[in-house]
Amino acid sequence: MSELNENELASIEINLNPETIDESYLSALGAQVELLLKHMFGLSMTPAKIRGTKSQVSSFARALGNERRYLSSFERHGLGDPKTMADRHKLERAVMAFERETGIKWPFK
Repeated sequence: MSELNENELASIEINLNPETIDESYLSALGAQVELLLKHMFGLSMTPAKIRGTKSQVSSFARALGNERRYLSSFERHGLGDPKTMADRHKLERAVMAFERETGIKWPFK
């Protein structure tokens, strides 16, 4: 019997054009974004597929990238540092653009 690892169990597929946006969808989106962030910090290797229009996928990528930069800055410099605050403002703008483009609430605020 072979061992299953996290990667085999947790393939991520995010649809930015769901039929309904309800609590269940938002909860799943939050968990999937968390896994993607762990991947970006080198804590897991999770394959991912993001589906949506080109502008939806781009706004998702910008929001996710800015989320990572903000968390890295927070870890390195602390919450009160001007660099961290600048990264937070970039994240807020990227999140607003994502929400406007997709109609989906960003799972972390």
